[in-house]
Amino acid sequence: MENTNAKWYVVRTFSGHENKVKALIDAELKDNDELRARIFDVLVPTEKVFEVKDGKKKTKKKNFFPGYILINADLDNKVKDFISNTPSVMGFLGGQNHPAPLQADEVKRIVGRISQSEETERTETIFRNGDFVKIIDGPFNNFSGIIQEVNEEKMKIKVMVSIFGRKTPVEIDFIQAELEK
Repeated sequence: MENTNAKWYVVRTFSGHENKVKALIDAELKDNDELRARIFDVLVPTEKVFEVKDGKKKTKKKNFFPGYILINADLDNKVKDFISNTPSVMGFLGGQNHPAPLQADEVKRIVGRISQSEETERTETIFRNGDFVKIIDGPFNNFSGIIQEVNEEKMKIKVMVSIFGRKTPVEIDFIQAELEK
């Protein structure tokens, strides 16, 4: 059911409460036909990322707009009041009296990023240029050095290590290094 008056709005929530707010709104929509006729979709913009911790690769969902959810609704005062009075909601972006709808191209970009994330995973790495790391695996085991380059696509880092008193760049996998404490 497509409504021509429906627009996408950004709702501010307490950070970390995005899924809770979505669940509360969805639960209310199940029992309330009047609201269901005006609120069409509630999105928490997340993407799949995997991080390497302690040599293990873990996948998790990460919110790429922490503290915000998107709502597709035909906004009237009743809908505004319902959303504004939902626990953990701080209000609409653009102000309570005049919430600003998102532009169509912004919606496409955000929804595109969500659907792209379903197909691909993004790496979240703990490594940054200039970090001091210890190599824990491979031919350079127990060497330490400074990260010169981080390649998230290939999951590799380039580390400058001292071999026979000479600085040498070594490329290793994320799981072969750990941050020096």
